[in-house]
Amino acid sequence: MPTSERTAGATAAAGHRTRGLIGRSLLLFAGVRVLCLVTLAVWAGVEGRSAHKVLAERWDSLWYVRVVEHGYDFTLTAPDGRVLSDRAFFPLLPWLEKAGQWLTGLAPQDVGLGVSALASLAAAWAIHRIAGRLYGERAALFAVALWAVLPVSVVQSMAYSESLFTALAAWSLWSLLRERWLAAGLFAAAAGLTRPVGLAVALAVWGAAWAGRRFSWRVVAGCVLAPLGAAGYVLWSGLSSGHGVFGYLDVQGDWGNGFDGGLAFARFLGDLLSGPGFAGGVGLIVGVAALIWLYVRGIRQGQPLPLVLYTGVVLLLALCTSGFFGSKPRLLLPAFPLLLPIALALSRLRRRWAAWLVVGAAAGVAAGYGAFWLLGSGPP
Repeated sequence: MPTSERTAGATAAAGHRTRGLIGRSLLLFAGVRVLCLVTLAVWAGVEGRSAHKVLAERWDSLWYVRVVEHGYDFTLTAPDGRVLSDRAFFPLLPWLEKAGQWLTGLAPQDVGLGVSALASLAAAWAIHRIAGRLYGERAALFAVALWAVLPVSVVQSMAYSESLFTALAAWSLWSLLRERWLAAGLFAAAAGLTRPVGLAVALAVWGAAWAGRRFSWRVVAGCVLAPLGAAGYVLWSGLSSGHGVFGYLDVQGDWGNGFDGGLAFARFLGDLLSGPGFAGGVGLIVGVAALIWLYVRGIRQGQPLPLVLYTGVVLLLALCTSGFFGSKPRLLLPAFPLLLPIALALSRLRRRWAAWLVVGAAAGVAAGYGAFWLLGSGPP
């Protein structure tokens, strides 16, 4: 057999194996999502409540539906007198809900559930590709599994924007690793239309361009495209509301959100440590220390600059902004590169059953905690 034919055959076999492993990852991810949803449905049924309502008709999901049905400029006066505006919510998810409603006739919130389901699978796919490129296919399988079994992973199945944002961010990062600059810029722009933390994806694109010192027209185009989504919405929101270029910051301020360098977080932690929540405060310190350790560990293991920049900004914005601190865990869902050191460690365990025992136990915790959380305080 000629060398070219052998090479082509080996490439085809490798591609088939990779597709099979990705399919295995997505099946695993979907299985965990089903476990979480079934647990939620059973728990809600026992309490005489609706699982559908907590997934699609509470908290932020209602604000997205209002944007679909009435456009922007809906406000709500909070008990403390603050005027809360729907301009705090970025437009890509409501746009998709509106398009899905027109195409299918479904209610916007049900379209939102479908968007999250598809986006979470797309995110898992991209996470697999990134982890596989960096650390091998076995680590990739564990990376997807770990993202699926996070304690607040039930948010991946809600009519929220976390899954959509993570998918767009992850595919942008994957495109950067492959030096596909136009795709990276387009995905980054779309991520910027999804959540304020889209800035993290744009910075990853710019950082990759700076590190490569290669400024072809594709690189420049990707860098120009990357911030357009977030910058465009922030400017439109401020100018159209009559509050000026930075009016969006006023909107977030009314919601109690704003970058303060971690002062609000420190006060929250201090209140816990000085009161009956002392144990919770200690647990919070341990959790933050673990996040920082994983971030540093990822850098030492050679994570590429785009991932390092992206994860750093997501961490910074989650921990150093004011707001409702119960929502911090879900704000960290897009920081999937933090899971890569754990995935790599699990992939290297000689006793494979031990690694899967860890994943299985975490899946059970995620299913139970997700139902408990959503049927209790839940995300604001």
